[in-house]
Amino acid sequence: MRGSATTDPRTMPGRRSARTAAGVVASAALLLPLLGGTPSAGAATDDTGRLQRAFASASTEYHVPLSVLLGVSYLQSRWDGHGGAPSVTGGYGPMHLTDARTALASAPHHTEGSEDARGDDARAALRPEAEVPSDSALPARLKTLPRAAGLTGIPAERLREDESANIAGGAALLAAAQKKLGEPLSGDPADWYGAVARYSGADDSATAAAYADDVYNVIRSGERRTTDSGQRIVLAARPGIAPQKAQLTRAALPPASATGTECPASVACEWVPAPYEEFGGDDYGNHDLGDRPKAQSIRYIVIHDTEGNWDGVLNLIQDPTYVSWNYTLRSTDGHIAQHVKAKDVAWHAGNWYINAKSIGLEHEGFLASPDAWYTEAMYRSSARLVKYLARKYDIPLDRQHILGHDTVPGTTTPNIPGMHTDPGPYWDWRHYFKLLGHPFQPSAGKKGGLVTIRPDYAANRPEYTGCVTSGKPCAAHGSSEVRLYSQPDTSSPLIKDIGLRPDGGPSTTDVNDVASRVETGQQYAVADRQGDWTAIWYLGQKAWFQNPAKKPTAVNAAGTVVTPKAGLDSVPVYGRAYPEEGAYPAGVPVQAVSPLPYKLLAGQRYVVGDLLPGEYYYSATFTTDSHRVVVGKDMYYEVQFGHRVAFVRAADVQVERSSR
Repeated sequence: MRGSATTDPRTMPGRRSARTAAGVVASAALLLPLLGGTPSAGAATDDTGRLQRAFASASTEYHVPLSVLLGVSYLQSRWDGHGGAPSVTGGYGPMHLTDARTALASAPHHTEGSEDARGDDARAALRPEAEVPSDSALPARLKTLPRAAGLTGIPAERLREDESANIAGGAALLAAAQKKLGEPLSGDPADWYGAVARYSGADDSATAAAYADDVYNVIRSGERRTTDSGQRIVLAARPGIAPQKAQLTRAALPPASATGTECPASVACEWVPAPYEEFGGDDYGNHDLGDRPKAQSIRYIVIHDTEGNWDGVLNLIQDPTYVSWNYTLRSTDGHIAQHVKAKDVAWHAGNWYINAKSIGLEHEGFLASPDAWYTEAMYRSSARLVKYLARKYDIPLDRQHILGHDTVPGTTTPNIPGMHTDPGPYWDWRHYFKLLGHPFQPSAGKKGGLVTIRPDYAANRPEYTGCVTSGKPCAAHGSSEVRLYSQPDTSSPLIKDIGLRPDGGPSTTDVNDVASRVETGQQYAVADRQGDWTAIWYLGQKAWFQNPAKKPTAVNAAGTVVTPKAGLDSVPVYGRAYPEEGAYPAGVPVQAVSPLPYKLLAGQRYVVGDLLPGEYYYSATFTTDSHRVVVGKDMYYEVQFGHRVAFVRAADVQVERSSR
């Protein structure tokens, strides 16, 4: 029953999975993980200028300014071809030409009730069995590749697999959009704003404009990088370019329903409200009304992936018997829908303490399908939204406040095995934080007492199992995560997590198994160094990872750590920072302050993220008159304890500053 202090389902990690939304299967067909060819290993070829010449050739053939073609491609794929594999929305190649029907038809289908890719079998999967949709059932933004095939005469298969052909297809689409707007095929990139906006496939003028603005920002700043196929691409900066934005009016796109949204002006937002409704037996959904940040602070932003496509996920958020989150971001163009106001508490993190103090962002994507890549447009839109929220609510831009769902702790020991694992190892945290304006840089010399995990995403390719290609290793792919061993030797056992496996069973390389992994941007105290290996304190153990000087997977850092107070052999670790018993007023059930099965041992150090008072938001009824925010005197430090964050009582530990 919702009012019970011990059985409130919102404190359980499976709240989203505990309900099966009526009509999920009947809703718009969900895009299953879109699989294709294995990405290139990234090794440079003898002809590293081939792709640059392909852009120049397509520019000449279709009379599209080279900077426009390069700028659009960068925003879609950062010029990567992904070895012919489709994105999360069925887009192929450097120009992200979409052929979602083909991608869906070639993907393995999942039956309803099969394991969700987030690794929580208590939660209804967002990818039920669905028939391959007809072309008429798909929006135009998901079928640009067939249009490009018609314009160029290039077979669809070649547009999917051949990077040069794909670029030509994208150029043809841009030229066609320019002609449809009645604009000349001008050599001046400033004259292509309307065509660029239309290329986004956006349904509304605000999203189209935000996309075009991003493309022109790339053109102004210029970019250069080596692609995943080893091609060197350069876009020369054009800092003075001023696009003809008035062209957008001729694109005849409707405005977005942005009324009431809490978004920066630099993104396109619409309001798709989650319902706050009461139904039967004192139950209600799918969020709680609150008074944040007046009554309680907002300290976290939680990054999720949807495990479903845009239309299906929007159907779910509007179901009062399902769960909620604050924002959803679309992969094709970075469009944002807001569902829950920041003042209210959404049910998304699987930890009620984190829910009460966080904002949740769902990104269209799939954890266990490494080839189903995210677009640059979505990364940039998400970063702008997070920067806006961080400024508004004074949230630090670091990995102990910008959490992945996979770094949210279980509230109690029984909850740990069911905690979620998205967005997973294929979310590019290093690139994301660069877009946030807070790149992960060294902050200490060689003797620094801490490290910040920072592998080269493209080159870092640990082996995973358990992806949608059942029975086979996951496709080799760039990753944000680094594996941990019990000794400085890859043949030694992986680090164990007694919370995840109380029976002492070994950790695995499964894509959802976070027991022995650290993630880009996370910071840990150094426990030892040996040659190309570095050891850190992790879950009460000394954990080793490969960190060669020539290809480091971490950089040295300085910062604040905690260790048990003198005379204490160990201190307990918690999954939530709840108040002491004496802080609860009459009528509010006392929440148990129950430790997790881990210990912070004497001599070990863990990096501090925050100092917070114990706090509990009581909201067990539909009407808000009984809701209370309980704040205690007992203080807690948030620490990076394992892959997930955790909390320790300030009274149990002493604070130290690590050396530089």
